[in-house]
Amino acid sequence: MKNTLTLLTLVGTVVLAGCDMKGTSAPAVKKEDAVASVNGQYISKKTLEDLEKDLAQRSGQATNFPKEKLVDELVQREILVQDAIKQKLDQTPEVIAQIDAAKKAILTQASLQNYLKKNPVTDADLKKEYDSKVGGANAVEYKASHILVKTEDEAKKLIAELDKGGKFAKLANKHSLDAKDSQNGGDLGWFSPTQMVQPFSEAVAKLEKGKYTTAPVKTQFGWHIILLEDSRKQAAPPFEAVKEQLKPMLQRQKIQTLMEDLRKSAKVEVLLPKEEPKPVTPPPAAKTEPTPAATPAPAETVKPDAAAPAEPAKPEATPAEPAKPAVEQPKK
Repeated sequence: MKNTLTLLTLVGTVVLAGCDMKGTSAPAVKKEDAVASVNGQYISKKTLEDLEKDLAQRSGQATNFPKEKLVDELVQREILVQDAIKQKLDQTPEVIAQIDAAKKAILTQASLQNYLKKNPVTDADLKKEYDSKVGGANAVEYKASHILVKTEDEAKKLIAELDKGGKFAKLANKHSLDAKDSQNGGDLGWFSPTQMVQPFSEAVAKLEKGKYTTAPVKTQFGWHIILLEDSRKQAAPPFEAVKEQLKPMLQRQKIQTLMEDLRKSAKVEVLLPKEEPKPVTPPPAAKTEPTPAATPAPAETVKPDAAAPAEPAKPEATPAEPAKPAVEQPKK
């Protein structure tokens, strides 16, 4: 791909250097600190460095644009800036408002960056967060199977069969909504408590290895009989591997604390009147045309297996939607 650089490709990287913002202007640039000059107005080396950094951040990697191309881009900008000032566009209400908004955005970021610089997230902070959320000593994962049925009575009958020596996997394959098609014996594989809905997780945590629940467990998916096959300490990723992932979250917490403190000391008056909730008008009832009398068609016979979901999912298998008991084993 050719190294091309145009104003269109860099339209989002506008630099306000040199623009007077309510008495604030960029310091004068000396010739020895400049990379180019336009009508006697010097463009600083710092401006070129900022452009290179901006491009690197946008692309996620070091830029390979020749410096002369970048300097040419800055020259074009300076020409346009001087033309705008010559036409007194910088004095129009629209442009003044845009410059003011840009100034406020820049100062907002400067304030936050300054605060984080003075109050950095330390390795001790990161280690504490890691121990409490990721690498805790009490983290456990379980290997279990379950039988899912529609009613409590069904579940109680199956528990009675298990008490008489019935085989869990065999009963799951025959009766469970989650195992009829897969014939996997209700196996859920290894999972952490957070992957399951709360009643299910709490029931598993109370079981002894090799034991099943003596009372049905109710969730939004139905009634479960759960067999705990094994448990083990959950393997946590090493601290160094997740340290950088934890940092932004702790920075957000620090910023939240800053904002709460600043808000308390600020005199804030919201002048916008509160909007009254608008009454909801129900849609007009749909008109139904009278249906001529006719002999009703016989209802289609539904097979017992049709009630079972085609592809049941493990409870809370995916964070985007309510979890369902799953056939497939969770990924490691």
